[in-house]
Amino acid sequence: MTVNKRAGMGDNLFVGGYDVSGDINAISGARGGPAALPFTAIIAYAMERKGGIRNGGISFISYLDTGASQSHAVFKPLPRTDIIVGYWMGTALGNPAAELVGKQIGYNLQRPDDGSVKFTVDAESNNYGLEWCEQLTAGKRTDTAATNGTGVDLAAATTFGLQAYLHVFSFAGTDVTIKLQESSDNAVGDPYANVTGGAFTAVTVAPTHERIQTARGLSVERYLRVVTTTVSGFTSCVFAVAVAKNPTSVVF
Repeated sequence: MTVNKRAGMGDNLFVGGYDVSGDINAISGARGGPAALPFTAIIAYAMERKGGIRNGGISFISYLDTGASQSHAVFKPLPRTDIIVGYWMGTALGNPAAELVGKQIGYNLQRPDDGSVKFTVDAESNNYGLEWCEQLTAGKRTDTAATNGTGVDLAAATTFGLQAYLHVFSFAGTDVTIKLQESSDNAVGDPYANVTGGAFTAVTVAPTHERIQTARGLSVERYLRVVTTTVSGFTSCVFAVAVAKNPTSVVF
């Protein structure tokens, strides 16, 4: 039996198109899934449950960093609008990433006797719950021209569609479109082709972020990669993409 274990060093936290990883002290939790609703009949000898409403959240502790585009600037506005929060475990293709669309709840100061200053932040999911994904970029990726990324083996073809998350940290140029392509054998005999519904909105400014989902019954091949294309050109785009490929039927 092969055992693949890893520690929690070298992780990343992306919030609303910003990389705040260097200001995060700890991830307090990443939670999600459907609520367990009781459906126990009088003939049962124990509780019977079915999945209810999906939910999720990511909680973390942040240091105080007042630099431009650093943690304090990102968290202090306490926005009412949705943000995308991504906790990325390491920076390798295929590594896990927890993603959610949600609301920032709180930016609560902690000032213990040792004089340190930290903040607790919660991101509570809105509409989609927490989604465990695989990294299709090795952490942050920088493209300076239209590029075909490396294929990632996601073990098997599926027939239930996918969801994908995009974080764009910086951009210079006119436009870039970031999209997913698929192949059954990593282009050995089956060339990569665009995933239907797998293109993000063209990027013209950063920071930005987006979640997309394909049709629920879409067939998705075993290998996926991220490619960038452009109409009028760009000189640099720093971004990250993660995908949740559904092994069973999922409805949002």
